Amino acid sequence: MSALPHVPPDHPDLHEEPAAGPDPAPGLLWYLTEPTRTAVGIGQFAATRSLLKAAPSGDGHTVLVLPGLGATDASTATLRKFLTGLGYDVHGWGLGLNIGPSVGVVRGMRDLLRELAVNGKVSIVGWSLGGIFARELARDHPGTVRQVITLGSPYAMTDLSQTRVNPVYRLLARLYVAGADMPPPEHTRPPFPVPSTSVYSKSDGIVAWQTCISAPRARQENVAVTSSHLGYGYNATVLWLIADRLSQRPTRWRRFTPPPGMSRMFPEQ
Repeated sequence: MSALPHVPPDHPDLHEEPAAGPDPAPGLLWYLTEPTRTAVGIGQFAATRSLLKAAPSGDGHTVLVLPGLGATDASTATLRKFLTGLGYDVHGWGLGLNIGPSVGVVRGMRDLLRELAVNGKVSIVGWSLGGIFARELARDHPGTVRQVITLGSPYAMTDLSQTRVNPVYRLLARLYVAGADMPPPEHTRPPFPVPSTSVYSKSDGIVAWQTCISAPRARQENVAVTSSHLGYGYNATVLWLIADRLSQRPTRWRRFTPPPGMSRMFPEQ
């Protein structure tokens, strides 16, 4: 074995900052406690439902709700029922199990958005991978999308190691449309074309929370909540936030401000 070359102590290579790697996936403890924390969150939802009676009502426009990887419309039933009760025309995606960006899923979502947009622009709420889909739909069809709300969606992910479902995603990747197994790096793309709210939680046990946010810009915001990844759709704080965002007039978008008495429910970002 050849000897290592001698490097003087003042060599510039010794003083360079190491390249920053991707933010790691959540720690094992956060991951393993996801089911328990989600169950607790569902129980808390039942206890705080009265709070949601004061949530802003809707104007009747169409809302499309997209589930996460490995989930179906059943996972978003509570969220959709809540939004329907506020007066929105709410739709699930109707495409069965979300296995990722397969040809059928990509075509199905585009066709569905086209159908729903006949009556006006559509707001899209996407949970996890569903949020990545929502953002891609908005980029491809900005004229038909009113706004996008993502729930723990790692659209800024640069490496699959930043999610705990990496093995599942890689296993299913052979079914995906070409180039769809990873979204293009967010920082390389043009500004997002419609208003968006990125909801994230630092206690997310599935994806690195840093991958769920982007630099705030005009009509773009990140809002922190306290939730497990699997519990976003049952979290009273998240549901209130969604109701508030959807209630805005399209021409008068504003950043989210917690209502009086609820500021403690939204942690500092």
